[in-house]
Amino acid sequence: MNAFDVLKGPHLTEKSLMIKEEGHHFVFKVHPDSNKYQIRQAVQTAFKVDVLKVRTMNVRGKKKRMGRFVGRRSDWKKAIVTLKEGQTIEYYEGA
Repeated sequence: MNAFDVLKGPHLTEKSLMIKEEGHHFVFKVHPDSNKYQIRQAVQTAFKVDVLKVRTMNVRGKKKRMGRFVGRRSDWKKAIVTLKEGQTIEYYEGA
């Protein structure tokens, strides 16, 4: 898996933007089979930054209804990446 297979994109929510402003934490949606080492390497190669810590969690999909039919969203994996002091990812700055 290369860096662009591991990182699916940023996860931009109110909570993730608050985390970003408190410290040097950035939240990404990642491939469900990726591990912390692969996520660290992917962020470092894609954005040319130094990663200090990676925290991951599996997010369960929610049940959703369309009329009388019940469906379910897909499960996905989230990674919170902590960068070295003074570094940032420009992709987030436009948000």
